[in-house]
Amino acid sequence: MEKANLSEGNRRDFLIKLTSVVGGAGVVATCVPFVASMNPSSDVLAKAETEVDLSGITPGTMHTIAWQGKPVFIVQRTPEQIKAAEASNGGIDPEPDSKRVQKPEWLVVVGVCTHMGCVPNKEGPGWVCHCHGSEYDESGRVIRGPAPKNLEVPPYHFVAENKVVIGAT
Repeated sequence: MEKANLSEGNRRDFLIKLTSVVGGAGVVATCVPFVASMNPSSDVLAKAETEVDLSGITPGTMHTIAWQGKPVFIVQRTPEQIKAAEASNGGIDPEPDSKRVQKPEWLVVVGVCTHMGCVPNKEGPGWVCHCHGSEYDESGRVIRGPAPKNLEVPPYHFVAENKVVIGAT
């Protein structure tokens, strides 16, 4: 049997290629856990959707639930509140009421002030943030600042007459 002799140049090229492949595989193996850590955790995914039974909410009252660590205000509006909301487009951030609700009698908004993240209090037909004085109307639209935007409307959909799912639509 004859021994295959590799010249010095061929051997060097082979070792460089082999080292590069092994090093590249090591880099990929090291990066996988870091990339995987950027995915949402299981507890966040579990809270991605919240189903709410609306049957216990009477007209003119508000129910607060937690969704993704934030309060969500659900209001069953009276015909008077609906008329007042439809008659105005808001103040600082104008938006028609029809774009903020799926059913006129139900308002669903994230209860976090858009100025500094405080939780506004229900006062009269709307909300007041006592931290810095922002006021929101019966549709969650900002009518007096310093808040720059309306209360956020989360993604939601009705799955039955008295059930709403807040989260992915």
